[in-house]
Amino acid sequence: MSLNTISIEQLLQTPVCMMTGEQLAFLMNNLPFFSERKDSTSPTPTPDRKLAYGIKGIAETFGCSIPTANRIKKSGIIDKAITQVGRKIVVDVELALQLAHGYNGLNQTDLKTQQP
Repeated sequence: MSLNTISIEQLLQTPVCMMTGEQLAFLMNNLPFFSERKDSTSPTPTPDRKLAYGIKGIAETFGCSIPTANRIKKSGIIDKAITQVGRKIVVDVELALQLAHGYNGLNQTDLKTQQP
């Protein structure tokens, strides 16, 4: 009778349907230890961002109509807050509001021509 030894890492990677009863019982009894170990190696979670989806999401964020939201998107004011793949549009709401708040309606070239 040979003893098969398996490392903890291998055991954790083994599908449950392939484990013996003894291996499964061992994991279940030591679950708190493994969850603490896994948590200590995981990176700190990133803060959740509020996201809006589509032109309708932009309209709800700015409290405007859909045609106005379309104009805002096309103007390029909030381009840094928009991620678009094909027809899917995802907007970082906080960044979009910051960009719109910082927008003064004038381009940098307009500012240079208005100075005396």
